Amino acid sequence: MEVSEINSLVELFFKKLEEVDNKKPLLNSLKSEKKTYNWSDVSERIFKLSSKIKKLIKSGDKCLILSENNPNWFISDIAIMNAGGISVPIFTTYSDNDYKFILEDCNPTLVIVSNNTQFKKIKEFINDKSIEIISFEKIDTKSYLIEDIFKDTLNETIINNNLKRNMPACIIYTSGTSGNPKGVILSHGGILANCEGAFDLLLPLIKKTSPVFLTWLPLSHSYEHTVQFVQILIGAKIFYAESLEKLLTNMSEAKPTIMTAVPRFYQNLFNKININFNKQKGFKKKLINLTIEIGTKKLKKIKLKYHEKIIDFFCEKLVRKKVKQQFGGNLQAFVSGGGALDQKIGEFLNSIGLPTLQGYGLTEASPVVSCNIPGKIQVETVGPPFKTNLVKIAEDGEILIKGENVMLGYLNKKKETDDIIKDGWLYTGDIGEINEEGNLKITDRKKELIVNLGGDNISPTKIENLLCLSENIKQSFVYGDKKNYLVALIVAEKNINEQEIKKFIENINTKLSLIEKIKKFLVIYDEFTIENRMLTPTLKLKRKIILENYKKDLENLY
Repeated sequence: MEVSEINSLVELFFKKLEEVDNKKPLLNSLKSEKKTYNWSDVSERIFKLSSKIKKLIKSGDKCLILSENNPNWFISDIAIMNAGGISVPIFTTYSDNDYKFILEDCNPTLVIVSNNTQFKKIKEFINDKSIEIISFEKIDTKSYLIEDIFKDTLNETIINNNLKRNMPACIIYTSGTSGNPKGVILSHGGILANCEGAFDLLLPLIKKTSPVFLTWLPLSHSYEHTVQFVQILIGAKIFYAESLEKLLTNMSEAKPTIMTAVPRFYQNLFNKININFNKQKGFKKKLINLTIEIGTKKLKKIKLKYHEKIIDFFCEKLVRKKVKQQFGGNLQAFVSGGGALDQKIGEFLNSIGLPTLQGYGLTEASPVVSCNIPGKIQVETVGPPFKTNLVKIAEDGEILIKGENVMLGYLNKKKETDDIIKDGWLYTGDIGEINEEGNLKITDRKKELIVNLGGDNISPTKIENLLCLSENIKQSFVYGDKKNYLVALIVAEKNINEQEIKKFIENINTKLSLIEKIKKFLVIYDEFTIENRMLTPTLKLKRKIILENYKKDLENLY
């Protein structure tokens, strides 16, 4: 299948359906009621649901999806597009203000909601609107139950051939680290271009074994939403995880070959594995240290001496194999996106047998721009740009992108669209460089830089990542705009000895430049969470909200 010749995401699914064994499992739920749907089951459900949706909407209408990850989410997304609608997936973790804003901003004709818990979140904002509702379970209002729709006789198998690559496929709301979410309009061609780039990347892995994905990142996030269509393209088997807490158990069950996640997941993983490694003594501890040391050398393409090759053989059998078994035993690659992955974490995971490919992107680019390639990993970079987009560095270091993957624009926001897209180039707000090997390296975030009293630009994210390498520090927030030194909020366990944290920060300071050093800090015990609105749904810090809550405490450190 030539992806460049496919007209829409709907066509992608049905073209793939012609190639695969229809009885091959496609969607698998790991929740309490375990269910598996093969390609034939899914296609039949898509036809039935799109037939129903066509009676409820007009072509080009917006259709909201508010649901946890599950097979019906996947089916609904494609059915909306096949019915001529525009899919609008939204997070289940938004605030009331966000839901109110989004419903007014996109004005949907149809809402697809999973259950009563989710429906209650938007109930008061749709009372005065004539919106049709389809639900996965019974809810406290009139709705069409999806299972009843699936019980209908299949009268038509119509594939929408009117869809073109330059037409809107979906509107993904960026969670935003401040202000209201912005609706990013992505085209069929934009997501297909991303799929084409990802296919080249994954080809060496899918040649080895049939691809299996375990999905836990919300499908309402642009990263996982596009991954969904990559999974279709490569004919993967997809498992939906129960929750973040049950992820390791689910990995043992699903035995994924590829998994996508955000940096926070890998940071937690790094801390958990490190705690376990630090408990080991004697020979075991020495072998672990050698595994990390030799693994890092291999990653950096440093030639191993003869005796190191022998040691590496035992490291592979006695350490890396056991680590892999904890993650199902078949893992070929973790893919990290949605934020910067600390270099030390990348080196550590790769060295112990968990290949971790860091990529880079943003919702406005559908979303992936570049990614490291299996066997050619450079952890300090985000890999070479996909062949389907152009990347150049502006005079001030800003990363600019051009290609079909660039969004059609922000919904109802012409000025903001014109500010970010100029002459076809998307201005990312990220600062970077391209190295000799052609790999992109992110060096800073333009919008999140701290400018101190001396006029120096400082990246708080870099320092926060270093602080969170301590197993005693759960989260951190660095502050110091228009100040003569930096301070930090440290989120720690309740019974932690503050002297331990002080020692760690002193050690980190030795690795930082004079202007980057943390002079004072405050330990707090309440975590930044999605619920208290201090984290975005993809676990990034909402700097503005954190500042609103802690500005007085931070100012007291000066």
